Amino acid sequence: MELPEPIRRRLGDFSRTVFVDQTRAQPSPEDHVRFLGHNSEVVSSLPLQMSLFFNMSFFPLWWISEVVMLHLKYPVLPDYYKFILITIVILMTLIEAIRLYLGYTGNLQEKVPELAGFWLLSLLLQFPLILFQLFNQAILIQPLERGVHIVLAVFILTQAISGFAALRGMVRHTESHFHLRQFDGIQELRAA
Repeated sequence: MELPEPIRRRLGDFSRTVFVDQTRAQPSPEDHVRFLGHNSEVVSSLPLQMSLFFNMSFFPLWWISEVVMLHLKYPVLPDYYKFILITIVILMTLIEAIRLYLGYTGNLQEKVPELAGFWLLSLLLQFPLILFQLFNQAILIQPLERGVHIVLAVFILTQAISGFAALRGMVRHTESHFHLRQFDGIQELRAA
């Protein structure tokens, strides 16, 4: 399943804007020669992939414990917190499924737009939602909830940091690959 082209294009533009060091000089011919020797270089991130794997294994346990704890404390919660917590569990479940899919696809297949979407979902949606559940005392946080929320928050924070590094590396690799193709095109014109 591919991302729609307009979304891929916007995430790619966003990635190039944020993760490319504009002050860095253009690759030299020596960089191109060095790059030619390592054409099959893998730029996906092993730490990110390991974190995604463990997160994917842990998330069902988080979900089960969250649903059980919500069921136990549901009768004593105010009505607005009942609505908020049910909405958060549903949103986090949907976002986490999409986020993990984009992370796997973006990292293993070295697709910058998918990895950028993963990184944005992690930082802008999942992390604030898990922090709300971790630090809002009015929702009657149980010890089991606190434990699983801490573990999920650590996964999300780790993935945001390693995702940033992986995304930056992929964008730089893609950029140098693009410049290499331009360099090859110039060499072909000179030869002709």
